[in-house]
Amino acid sequence: MKKIILQLFVLSLFSSAAFSQNSKTEIDEKVAELLSKMTIEEKIGQMTQITVTNFEEKGKPGVFDMVKLREAIQNYHIGSILNVPNPGAPTIQRWKEVITIINNESNKTRLKIPVLYGIDAIHGSSYTLGATLFPQQIGMAATFNTDLVKRGAEISAYETRASSIPWVFSPDLDLPRNPAWSRTWESFGEDAYLSAQMGVAMVEGFEGNDVGSKYHVASCMKHFIGYGSTTTGKDRTPSIIPERILRQYDLTIYQAAIKAGSKSIMISSGEINGTPVHASKHLITDILKKELGFQGVVVTDWKDIIYLYTRHKVAENNRDAVKTSVMAGIDMSMVPEDYTFYNDLLDLVNKGEVPVSRIDDAVSRILKMKFEVNLFENNIADLKDYPKFGSQEFIDVAYNSAAESITLLKNKNEILPLNKTGKILVTGPTANSMKSLNGGWTYTWQGENADVLAADKFTILEALQNKIGKANVLYTKGADLAIEDELEIQKAVELAKEASTIILCLGEKNYTETPGDISNLFISQSQIKLALALSKLNKPIVLVLNEGRPRLISDFEDKMNAVIQCYLPGNEGARALVDILYGDVNPSGRLTYNYPRHPNSLEKYNRKYTESLGDEEQNDDAQYEKSYSPQFEFGTGLSYTTFEYSNLRIDKPEINNTDNITVTVEVKNTGKTAGKEAVLLYLSDKVASITPEVKALKRFTKINLAPAETKTVSFTLNQKDLQFVDNDLKWVAENGTFKIQIGTLSKEFVLK
Repeated sequence: MKKIILQLFVLSLFSSAAFSQNSKTEIDEKVAELLSKMTIEEKIGQMTQITVTNFEEKGKPGVFDMVKLREAIQNYHIGSILNVPNPGAPTIQRWKEVITIINNESNKTRLKIPVLYGIDAIHGSSYTLGATLFPQQIGMAATFNTDLVKRGAEISAYETRASSIPWVFSPDLDLPRNPAWSRTWESFGEDAYLSAQMGVAMVEGFEGNDVGSKYHVASCMKHFIGYGSTTTGKDRTPSIIPERILRQYDLTIYQAAIKAGSKSIMISSGEINGTPVHASKHLITDILKKELGFQGVVVTDWKDIIYLYTRHKVAENNRDAVKTSVMAGIDMSMVPEDYTFYNDLLDLVNKGEVPVSRIDDAVSRILKMKFEVNLFENNIADLKDYPKFGSQEFIDVAYNSAAESITLLKNKNEILPLNKTGKILVTGPTANSMKSLNGGWTYTWQGENADVLAADKFTILEALQNKIGKANVLYTKGADLAIEDELEIQKAVELAKEASTIILCLGEKNYTETPGDISNLFISQSQIKLALALSKLNKPIVLVLNEGRPRLISDFEDKMNAVIQCYLPGNEGARALVDILYGDVNPSGRLTYNYPRHPNSLEKYNRKYTESLGDEEQNDDAQYEKSYSPQFEFGTGLSYTTFEYSNLRIDKPEINNTDNITVTVEVKNTGKTAGKEAVLLYLSDKVASITPEVKALKRFTKINLAPAETKTVSFTLNQKDLQFVDNDLKWVAENGTFKIQIGTLSKEFVLK
């Protein structure tokens, strides 16, 4: 019997903090010296970020207009450039050419301060052709494996540095509260603790022990704060979030990533309680910079200072917007297409409306990050240093990530795994699409070119044909994602009569941000009609979902024999899925959100007790529908083997307000197949002055068990795990009874 101990990395944190403190002193001296030599124009230029397409020749995508580039760097002294030269997805060789051109121009400036290039590398170096693409964050979270997440970020950093780029706009630490939100898939799901642990893993993977090495990059947490909680569920619309809630949930995610050392943070495009976050000194300066002690760079999102007057209407003009945001604590403006920020901020400083001290603070942060990523010394990648770019070793990690993320939600009568000798029908609009496997931020903003740029990878159809032979695979699209086509549905029904099993691939188009906004959470009518038509044949149907958010399937889920959630598994996702379908891989993913059953029943798993009224005691005439009835609950995930939990123990039944508590449980594989199990520990506060959650995830780990093998898993809870934020905005733990739950087992202890 083996014992797994979940450890706190206190000693390593202290030692790394001491190391960074020594480095910080040297870098701070360099920053101060350079800052003392800079004019106010050069300083404001450092705060200005422009998109690279601004410098292209008219009518010649991807070709620099050197007059425009020279003007930006020499006249406006810009400090940062972002995003992708047209056409999208350059090779590492082309990236080297692009960055070299920019670098050569910055070397002609008076102080030779290099330009900091930033990129949306959110599931691999996704704007570089041939890079390794991983599952999107929602899928990486479903692995419940922080080691995999960290390794994926390390590979992403390696391949981004191979592209001569030192800064990535990742991880996404948003906590979505409405599943309709178009960026749900960019997050780690609905739980703050899971999001924090995954965020820390990504930061550590990106930045490593030395963010200035040629294999690591500076990370950028986003989007601070409350961005995923829009009231409407649509992108960039208002949120109403009490500060107590922000502190208990959202803020803890960023706090963990800040402690992990993230070098920068991007501000939310939204507004909270009527105040755009870009205009909130309370959130950016008072909480983020002062209270949390964040020393890194605070950057805006796309055009968000401009939007303060064009959209939010809290400023009369751009000048007022610039003043408001800079005084709120913004250090760098993703302007990103003109020099209005530079011109207006220069005028504000010259007229004494923005103090030079605020400018010096912002520029010091920017220069510090440039020194930290070794930009002054190590600006251009030597491609021979990156032999593993796009390598099989890296591809294998992406495959393993997809395999551990894919989540088996239903397996009626153990229809899965399938027999490799049977003939199957593959149908549905996502069956033969790389766009549906990857989603947005893939080669281009919306990911629309994935079918061309990842043509060497398998779609689900191609992976199935490769697995069991083309002769055993029937295919028709069956339905479009949006347009209804009765002839296509009928064609699928006729082909299904020749098959022993139907693989029904449904989901969503590729999207992100506002283009992904929806007004109906149900999966599209065309897909519902296809599912219902096929269900009338009384043939086994395996529903495969490729989607960035939980689109409602309650109209037909009961007619499906198996349901698999793939999320957006990336370029290796189809291979992983097919290996799961045929039992070559045992599924181990778990849902990272409640999958809702109804459009007006969107309760989170850690709901309050009043959100379950009537669930336990229905009156005789059953006039009340159950309040809490998700299609599938957070943490759901089936396996081809069975796991038995036993001997749940806690080391003390009573604790005081300084004690930790150790929890152990035995997990046994009682089936005939090796499998991985995510062990989740939930905590419930039985009574509290602020209404308690029914349960809250506090610890997790993932173990691998051979048939008949037993392992003992141990977790240590500390006092912070027992606390909540009270109405005075203080973290408190109140005396009383707490319940620990792992699997179906539970134990109680008392805080005295």
